[in-house]
Amino acid sequence: MPALELTQETGKLVAWRKKEGERVAKGELLLEVETDKAVVEIESPAEGILAGIRAQEGAVIPVGQTIAWIVKQGEAAPVDGSAAKSDSRAASSPARAADSGARVSRQTIPGETRISPKARRLAQEKGVDIKNVQGSGAGGEILASDILAAATSNSAPAPARASGAAAGGVVSQGAVGRLMAERTTRSWASVPHFFVVRDVDAAALLAAREQLAPNVEKTRGVRLTHTDLLIALVARALARHPRMNASWSAEGICQNREVNIGVAMAVEDGVVAPVIHNAGVAALAEIAAQRQDLTERARSNKLRPPDISGATFTISNLGMYQVDAFTAIINPPQAGILAVGQIADRVVPVDGRPGIRPMVTLTLSCDHRVVDGARAAQFLNDVAESIRDATKHLV
Repeated sequence: MPALELTQETGKLVAWRKKEGERVAKGELLLEVETDKAVVEIESPAEGILAGIRAQEGAVIPVGQTIAWIVKQGEAAPVDGSAAKSDSRAASSPARAADSGARVSRQTIPGETRISPKARRLAQEKGVDIKNVQGSGAGGEILASDILAAATSNSAPAPARASGAAAGGVVSQGAVGRLMAERTTRSWASVPHFFVVRDVDAAALLAAREQLAPNVEKTRGVRLTHTDLLIALVARALARHPRMNASWSAEGICQNREVNIGVAMAVEDGVVAPVIHNAGVAALAEIAAQRQDLTERARSNKLRPPDISGATFTISNLGMYQVDAFTAIINPPQAGILAVGQIADRVVPVDGRPGIRPMVTLTLSCDHRVVDGARAAQFLNDVAESIRDATKHLV
């Protein structure tokens, strides 16, 4: 089971793209794995024959545990005993891991409580006694998901049986939804958020889209959106304000060399933020093409590991849902996230008189460990000025 993120402990095997005994080429799509961010497609690391599948679709597998082998023609996959010796994180009986739709076999080690550092921290935060928790990891190791499940069962009353479609009850969440909740909770509790808000005249942004859209559609065959324009403008502003493009770490503030914009997107089980890489130097047409491709693959659960990694800043646009303004939670270790409301006509002062202008509200959420109020204000002012003169900055 591959590790797709630094803090990942398990992965859910969603689907095998090859059957046992089939030949697979290096770089060919082999399986789909669900993490806390998305369902990603995993490519084969080698060429050969897929053999000895030990995990079936639906199984939740600890990172590092063997789930199959790629062997040469005529070569047999290692027997169960060899698998246990070759993988220190594997369960003692690989056949149990292959139980369709089931979690990895739970085991305990006499006299020792095996628990991951992340799970131990969560247990302390939520007041869970680890002695009463049965681990679902390899060798009975207690994982973060076990602690969250124990905390929920301890605090929540048993749901009433639903008698119809409108009856109350508990709605089960997939891995993306559950771990998204965990991440946002951790961010809100540990990151010192503050917010800066600006109302901006978006007339020039609307004009820029009308002017530039035909050429983008003609050259790349994609529809240019207001989000594409904002990605380009914000990315260029981040290049001029490197502290906003920085990340918080235990060693201090790390200023990122590239400007990679995560774009928050709603999917069936939560929100994902696929990444437009090198957005600070990418042409507008390229940004639009990347955004459309990522959107389509996010909605069909076809994102790959590079698609959801490396973001240095995030944009969340709810304008299409007729939301005027909102505040967003930072995705650590990023220093900020920009929340964008709808563009709507409002009565505002124009040359000293009341006038109607298309306005948009921008709310910048910042990590106070990385940026202060003055830096945040300067960055947001730069973004606002870029929007008010969008055509000049985008052509």
